Amino acid sequence: MDKTNVMRVLDSKKVKYNSHEYEPDATMTGEEIAGILGEPAEKVFKTLVTQAKSGQYYVFVIPVIGELDLKKAAKVAGEKSINMIKQKDLLPLTGYVHGGCSPIGMKKRFPTFLHETAKDFERIYVSAGKVGYQVELSPDDLVKIVGCKFADVVI
Repeated sequence: MDKTNVMRVLDSKKVKYNSHEYEPDATMTGEEIAGILGEPAEKVFKTLVTQAKSGQYYVFVIPVIGELDLKKAAKVAGEKSINMIKQKDLLPLTGYVHGGCSPIGMKKRFPTFLHETAKDFERIYVSAGKVGYQVELSPDDLVKIVGCKFADVVI
């Protein structure tokens, strides 16, 4: 397996993680990826990047089966409103492509919120920064590395 930037960051921080690789398919859903990993979809998280009316960017890490509640997201971020960024803006902003965006190792650090259900698990999965790659780590380690806060931000 190729080392991704996410794995290099985790290695440099001496964080214990397991990496998983699967054959990606452009039509694959988060639930299908969870099935490939042999895990409930509640343990597999997706990374969503938003921009507030103020211009500030925010990252939300939520279960793949969840939908971001933009009103709740704006409230926890202390903003009037928040919207998803355009897919074409993801790579220049974060260094990651759609389907491979990770909260770890973005070009710039943005305020990040991890959905509170992550606390229910010893280990969760997030993208390893490349389509077809996931890393499994403790939510506490993710909080330490990214500086994220737990919040209820799904519908």
